[in-house]
Amino acid sequence: MTSKILEIQDLTVSFDGFRALNHLTFSMNPGELRVIIGPNGAGKTTFLDVITGKVQPTEGRVLFQGKDIRKIPEYRIARLGVGRKFQTPRVYLNLTVAENLDLAVNRKKSVWGTLMGQATGAEQRSVGGLLETIGLTPKAHLAAALLSHGEKQRLEIGMLVAQSPTLLLVDEPVAGLTDEETENVGDLLLALAESHSIIVIEHDMEFVRQIARKVTVLHQGSVLCEGNMDQIQNDPKVIEVYLGEAPSLSPQQFKILRTVAAVAAADGKISETEMAIILDNLSQVFKGSGSDPQHLRQELQDYLLQGVEVDFANLTEEIPKQEDRELVLRLSQEIVAVHRQEPEPFWEWQAYQELLRGLNLPITAISVDEDGD
Repeated sequence: MTSKILEIQDLTVSFDGFRALNHLTFSMNPGELRVIIGPNGAGKTTFLDVITGKVQPTEGRVLFQGKDIRKIPEYRIARLGVGRKFQTPRVYLNLTVAENLDLAVNRKKSVWGTLMGQATGAEQRSVGGLLETIGLTPKAHLAAALLSHGEKQRLEIGMLVAQSPTLLLVDEPVAGLTDEETENVGDLLLALAESHSIIVIEHDMEFVRQIARKVTVLHQGSVLCEGNMDQIQNDPKVIEVYLGEAPSLSPQQFKILRTVAAVAAADGKISETEMAIILDNLSQVFKGSGSDPQHLRQELQDYLLQGVEVDFANLTEEIPKQEDRELVLRLSQEIVAVHRQEPEPFWEWQAYQELLRGLNLPITAISVDEDGD
C-alpha cells in the first residue's frame, strides 16, 4: 500500500496545443496541509481539475491512495474521498446555515425526504459539531443569504467537511475577504488539517504565511520549487517569476533585507520613514552587485511588498558573517529610533530585543543602549 495520499506522475494536459500542465510531478503525505502558489496561468486550476476528474490528462497518472483515478467520473472520485471547494461560495442562499449543513451531512435522502423529513439525532449532533467547527453556531438559523462573504466561505468549507472527504481541495478561500475574515478562514483550515489532508490554492501571501507548512510553486504548468515559506521567499527562481526579472541580489542579501524589514513590520506595516531607511541604506550597500542604485532601490521595494517574516532565533545560521549582522543591527537601531517618542513597549522595540538575542554579537558591536540612544 502506498504511503502517499496523492501522487501525480509526469502529468501533461494540453488544450489545442497549449500545455496547461507540462510533465508535472507532485506528491503529498496523509495529514499534510499543502499550499500551491504561482502566477496567473501557472496551471493551478487545471491541477485541481485533473485531481477531481473534471479534466482528463493527455499523459501521466493521478494516484489517490494508490488508486489510479484517470478516466474515473467526477462523482465517483468524490465518493472515493476527494472534496473540492471552488473560489466562489456555492451555498443555498434561501436555506438557513443549519439546513445547508444538514443537506451536506445526509447525502442519501430522497427528494421527498430532503424536503419533508426531519434530521435524526445523529445528524443533528453532526450539524451541531460542524457549526461549532466553522464558528457559525450563533447564526445557525439565519438564512445563508444574510451571511458575510467570509462566513459563506466558512459555511461551504463546513458543507465540504460534512461529506467526510479524505482530501480537501480548497481554491482561493480568502479572495475578497477582510483581514479578520481571512484570519478566521486560516484558523479553520489549520484546525481541519489536524484530521484531513488539505491542498489550498492561494494568491494572498499573508494568508499563505499564516497557514503554510509546505509550499509548492507552479510555473508554466510544472513544479518550480517546493519548501517552507522562508525557502520559497528566498529562492531566486521564485523571485524572478513574481517580479518578472532575475534578481540582482544574492540570497544572503535577501536575508539581510528581510531581517531588517521584519523589525520595521513588527507592528503590521512598514511606514514611509522606515521604508526610506531600508531603501536608502541597502541600495547603497548592495550597489556593488552591479545594479544601478535606482533600479536596485525599486527592486528592494518590490520585494518588500511581497511581505516579510523572519525567525530571529536562527539568525547566526541564516546570516553567518558578523559584518552582515552588524549591518542588520545598525539599520534596526535607526528604525527603533524613529519610534523613540512612543510609549514603550512598542512592537518594533520588542522585535529589536528578539533581534539582539538572535544576532549573538559581541557586546562591543552593540553601540547603543536599550533606550536607543
